[in-house]
Amino acid sequence: MSVTVIVGSQWGDEGKGKIVDILSERYDIVVRYQGGANAGHTVLVGDNQFILHLIPSGILRENTVCVIGNGVVIDPKALLEEINLLESLGINIKNRLYISQNAHLIMPYHKLLDSISESGANKIGTTGRGIGPCYIDKYARKGIKIVDLLDSNVLEEKIKINIEEKNNLLRKVYNHDEMDVDEITKEYLEFDKIIDQYITDVPSFLNTAIAEGKSVLLEGAQGTLLDVDHGTYPFVTSSNPTSGGACTGSGIPPTKIDSVIGIVKAYTTRVGLGPFPTELSDDMGSKLREVGAEYGATTGRPRRCGWYDAYMLNYSRMINGIERAAITKLDVLSNLDEIKVCVAYEINGKKLKSYPTDVNQMMLVKPVYEILPSWKTDISKIKYYDDLPPEAKDYLSFISQQSGFEICFISVGPQRQQTIEL
Repeated sequence: MSVTVIVGSQWGDEGKGKIVDILSERYDIVVRYQGGANAGHTVLVGDNQFILHLIPSGILRENTVCVIGNGVVIDPKALLEEINLLESLGINIKNRLYISQNAHLIMPYHKLLDSISESGANKIGTTGRGIGPCYIDKYARKGIKIVDLLDSNVLEEKIKINIEEKNNLLRKVYNHDEMDVDEITKEYLEFDKIIDQYITDVPSFLNTAIAEGKSVLLEGAQGTLLDVDHGTYPFVTSSNPTSGGACTGSGIPPTKIDSVIGIVKAYTTRVGLGPFPTELSDDMGSKLREVGAEYGATTGRPRRCGWYDAYMLNYSRMINGIERAAITKLDVLSNLDEIKVCVAYEINGKKLKSYPTDVNQMMLVKPVYEILPSWKTDISKIKYYDDLPPEAKDYLSFISQQSGFEICFISVGPQRQQTIEL
């Protein structure tokens, strides 16, 4: 038995899709445990590029079963688009995809309210996909779950109650047109006809599989510093991408988790608003963006780029229990004059003793850097650690020591074969 959690260790976009794709060949089941279609995992297989938003990238391995857990909020349109895309490319998902009956549904009013909120004064840089409003309804105990699709009367009544409330808000606060109950109910009943074959009791399915000795890989969306509890609040997502979220979002108890692997980009990026101590707003930041193709898989938004933040990674390691890490995009740092690594934070010249998650304090932080030499050679075709340039090995050794984890994978390019395993 092996149950492993994969977590994004920074602000997301660390390359989890590729690493999950590689690891899923060794696991029987891959589970997505939180988030929604605002996250895009990009995987290159030969000349084909797959961008998956809800279905785990393990679906690209023909013998791997994939599960969408109860912690995920599901946009029916996005899910159907992914299913159709995979089937059009000849990827069989029959008896290979299961969806938790307790996962919550993103409704049209969630997307509308998300867009309205982002156009106001309290903008935080969301994708406008309705993720936050859906989680709000979930925790306000007003949400609509997958299981509600199984009874048309229950579904219609819940939609009616929600839309009456939302229409009141749209009309009185936002001066916006009201939404149609019958139209939305019809749309979601049609969705049920298509996905009914995938719905299952996920906690029972997973725990039975574990008891039978099957291996499970759990993957989250986004990254640790976007966690609603442990991230740079309020510039965070609406769920728990950290390893703790793997249990609540799947129904697997913490006593069954064997290991946590962190996915760590060799530098740092962030999408949307919020503090970013090592951000580079100069030509170097632009160079990292262009060489690393740092544009959002979901929205195409340019990512903010900066140096590797070991101080942040130490915090992430502690929160998640990371012992091993996969370093991605090391090749992007080739041919630079020098590479900086943040090893501490200071405010007004005084070094901080612990990582600040208070956003006002974070805005005042100044990074303390160590400078390392770069390597003046292309490493994208290197297959073995021993063949890496000495400067690249020194860089990896330094960030490993500073961040407190062992390195188990090194990605030197987007393809599957451009991965070094230690």
